[in-house]
Amino acid sequence: MIIQLNTDKNLTIHQEYEDKIQTQISDSLSRFSDLITRLEVHLSDENGSKDGLEDKRCMLEAKITGKEPIAVSNFGNNYDLAIAGALTKLKSTLETVAGKMKAH
Repeated sequence: MIIQLNTDKNLTIHQEYEDKIQTQISDSLSRFSDLITRLEVHLSDENGSKDGLEDKRCMLEAKITGKEPIAVSNFGNNYDLAIAGALTKLKSTLETVAGKMKAH
């Protein structure tokens, strides 16, 4: 599974944080690694440099072999919360997709 990290112009990610995100995603989605060919992570700050609650956004787009891509997004007070919430949503959706693929 290839993991590609994208950010908006308001965010610069240091290598240590990028490595942490990659590890978190790989560990969290390891049981779906045969299903996902590519995972795109889009991190953005919805209101730029202004402060705000729930303004950090994580959108995950999973490319699945032989299926349409699945996209989920989540907002949080910081990027860690936004990523964790998006991973939870994606895992739930992948459970459904994997179940349907086994049924057919």
